[in-house]
Amino acid sequence: MGVDQPLGDNIITTSLDALVNWSRKSSIWPMTFGLACCAIEMMATGASSHDLDRFGIIFRASPRQADCIIIAGTVTKKMLPVIKTVYEQMPEPKWVVAMGACACSGGVFDTYSVVQGIDEALPVDVYIPGCPPRPEALLYGLIKLREKIMKEKNSFGNAIGLGERLEPAA
Repeated sequence: MGVDQPLGDNIITTSLDALVNWSRKSSIWPMTFGLACCAIEMMATGASSHDLDRFGIIFRASPRQADCIIIAGTVTKKMLPVIKTVYEQMPEPKWVVAMGACACSGGVFDTYSVVQGIDEALPVDVYIPGCPPRPEALLYGLIKLREKIMKEKNSFGNAIGLGERLEPAA
């Protein structure tokens, strides 16, 4: 048994994982959570000079429409429950980007009221260091997130209830 005739020029064969991951990486909709000066750089990244739209990255204001959250700035312990609530409202699969030294490690604010890195509360996928990081750094971090999404296995199976989503080994 076999294919007697070639499939033609209009046929592409691929795996379901590759197709689903390609569609997810090509349409990342981040929830913006600007807490300090890093938010200005995040806005600059979405502006015309850097144009995230060309990657299919469109900022959303609602957690129910977002699949990525960019934590940009200093996270205080008073704000942490709000961030957790917003994160829990996001549909699966969801990703977290820590933007800036304050979100990554608390920055220069080693005080009782500042969370020393958002990874204490949320599973961070991409860290973008800097104080504040340039728009090019956020762009690079989002490209790294796209590469991470493409390496996931069984992402569609997890969405329909068949097994667990397997993330790439670090």
